[in-house]
Amino acid sequence: MTTNSNTPRKLRLAMVGGGQGAFIGGVHRMAARLDDRFELVAGAFSSQTERNLASAGELGVSEQRCYADYAALLAGEAAREDGAEVIAIVTPNHLHYPAALASLEAGFHVVCEKPMTLSVEEAEQLAQAAEQSARHFVLMHNYAGYPLVQHARELIAEGALGQLRHVQVEYIQEWLSEPPEADNRQAVWRLDPAQAGAAGCLGDIGVHAFQLAQFISGQRVSEVSAELVAAVPGRALDDNVQALLRFDGGARGMLWASQTAAGYENALSIRVIGEKASLQWAQEQPNELWFKPLNGPSQRLTRRNDWLSEGIGQGIRLPGGHPEGYIEAFANLYQALADGHRSGEYPVWLPGIDDGVDGMRFIAAAIASSQAASAWTPLHLSETEHIAGDAL
Repeated sequence: MTTNSNTPRKLRLAMVGGGQGAFIGGVHRMAARLDDRFELVAGAFSSQTERNLASAGELGVSEQRCYADYAALLAGEAAREDGAEVIAIVTPNHLHYPAALASLEAGFHVVCEKPMTLSVEEAEQLAQAAEQSARHFVLMHNYAGYPLVQHARELIAEGALGQLRHVQVEYIQEWLSEPPEADNRQAVWRLDPAQAGAAGCLGDIGVHAFQLAQFISGQRVSEVSAELVAAVPGRALDDNVQALLRFDGGARGMLWASQTAAGYENALSIRVIGEKASLQWAQEQPNELWFKPLNGPSQRLTRRNDWLSEGIGQGIRLPGGHPEGYIEAFANLYQALADGHRSGEYPVWLPGIDDGVDGMRFIAAAIASSQAASAWTPLHLSETEHIAGDAL
């Protein structure tokens, strides 16, 4: 049997976190497998030995390549000729920075969950490490992988909306509307400042809404006026965020993120309004984008690879009318990483270090604003200038 020389070689993937009972690790593994471009070869899946080994067994990873922690994983895989090339970090937030930094310094490419770090200082240090490493860093802002999100970005860049005036983005869920059960690991660590950092809802989903607003609009947020609250009494971290935004291109915006919005499952949506037209997209209906021209009928645009640009079309796997969604959006980031590794040119839209630094500056500025009675706070201030104390 011969191998087609045009068939891309699978990249060897290792995972930190994502063991039994974890949600996002399974999503990453499905996404990495979708285009047959990655092979999971190693992991440090859990800090609990039994769960770690059981996870490796379920995933077909050899016990010899199931490591106790990320330091052992990096050392073990770096010593192998067939060692991992990409490290996926899918742990609670407090481990993102040390695991990513060590991975870059050891010569691995990195795929990391958001938020990238726990502070602006860590984010900037990680950016320096990535630049020095000559390795690629992907921050898993998966919503950038939706084809119609990318098409919206293209339309705005081409001037279809004219001068942008308003950006309104919201990401609301209900799943933390009540105190979670003690065995709900996904909820418990997100409400623990030691593991989640200074931001709760803000760092979990608010930063997704922020990145989406910048990604689609092509403008960066320069100032924020925010209020963070815990709608459920007794919480140490926020579960609801409301913020006014000022963009460097002149647009004004509003962001609402909540995990205590009863009746809402995963309602991420965005409206971008310009002088000539508006765009509207919702993650729960990801295969349609509404284009609304001034003084004209609204147009429902659907996800079809026969009219979207060639670059976007690469991320469409099914003909129009066959729904694609969440897993495929994740997979488009993995696909872009694999394509970039092969060609040496990574797509400009692929979220990375810069998105992570911006995200941490937004989190820090929003916290500082809330502490100062929602005072307008610029995003470019240093860590020591604008963040202190608890989030609330």
